[in-house]
Amino acid sequence: MRPAILWIAAGLALAALLLSRKASASVAAGGSSSFFEDLMTAVGPRGIRNHNPGNIRRGGDQWQGMAAEQTDPEFVQFIAPEYGIRAMAVVLNNYRTLYGRNTIRKIITRWAPPVENDTDAYINSVARSLGVGPDDQLSVAHTPALIAAIIRHENGIQPYDVALIDYGVQLA
Repeated sequence: MRPAILWIAAGLALAALLLSRKASASVAAGGSSSFFEDLMTAVGPRGIRNHNPGNIRRGGDQWQGMAAEQTDPEFVQFIAPEYGIRAMAVVLNNYRTLYGRNTIRKIITRWAPPVENDTDAYINSVARSLGVGPDDQLSVAHTPALIAAIIRHENGIQPYDVALIDYGVQLA
């Protein structure tokens, strides 16, 4: 193996060990913990670490569930993933109701503008994931699947179960 791969493997093993101890302590204290969720929060993609899987940029908004301490200079940090998912649902609802953005092309062009993204690839990825065309009109019922597809594209993974995504959407 190459040295860089060994360091990554060692880091992941250490993170797994530390998080398994944290999970054991939490369960022993009467709480619950998802080892995978803890691992992703520790070493996963930025959006997952920030509990902001849509990578919503910082601005003047005070989001429900926003972490008191914002250490990421670019992206909002939430206290739990359901609040990041809730924020995604709020933004997507505003796109639809306030701006008439009701197709994947219209939504993703605003969500991930071409000045900083390969927007066409993003549009095609999300459309494929939903099984619709880029210019097909979406309904409110598409929101959970749309959020899951955005999470996967933004982070390279989509670690949340359907119930958590539905809960985040309901919070909106």
